[in-house]
Amino acid sequence: MEMEKILRYFPELTDRQKEQFARLDALYHDWNAKINVISRKDIDNLYEHHVLHSLAIAKALRFRPGTKVLDFGCGGGFPGVPLAIMFPEVQFRLIDGTGKKVRVAQEVADAIGLENVDACHIRGEEEKGKYDFIVSRAVMPLPDLVKIVRKNIAKAQKNSMPNGVIVLKGGNLDAEIHPFIRIAEKTELTAYFKEEWFKEKYLVYLPLG
Repeated sequence: MEMEKILRYFPELTDRQKEQFARLDALYHDWNAKINVISRKDIDNLYEHHVLHSLAIAKALRFRPGTKVLDFGCGGGFPGVPLAIMFPEVQFRLIDGTGKKVRVAQEVADAIGLENVDACHIRGEEEKGKYDFIVSRAVMPLPDLVKIVRKNIAKAQKNSMPNGVIVLKGGNLDAEIHPFIRIAEKTELTAYFKEEWFKEKYLVYLPLG
């Protein structure tokens, strides 16, 4: 069962978290039949390619209670929804420029009882809030993302890592990271997960607070 992959890497989950993660499969299959938020070829890999991939951020940093996180370009809810399950005392705002995808993210969050998720149809340039961390999955090149979200990073620090941007990306990132070469931290996801799919996929952290 796909859920076993989550439990292998996160054995400390509560019964409520296990139930919430388990319900994602049917919910995303149902929504994906109506609104294509995940590639039809990829929906059966939901837990490995989307849920576990999102949770790489939870391996890099355990957000402290009260942390505010912005999921920039959330699509149907990744990485925001899995992270919101993992960190129920952290506030997540999910934004995307495509309204129907945001709707799926909020509907899924509501269906599994997440009270720490606010999904909004808004472009990143219009987002005014302040957040401890901006998280994203391969939405745009890193320099472009930083230009948009630098204004949204809060000054006060709550976590063990300085406030900043955490992105999940694949392939050769040298050109994207070059402008931030002095501060960027790049971790291959095989440091967290053993599945073959995670090879040449990375977590990049930029402290900007």
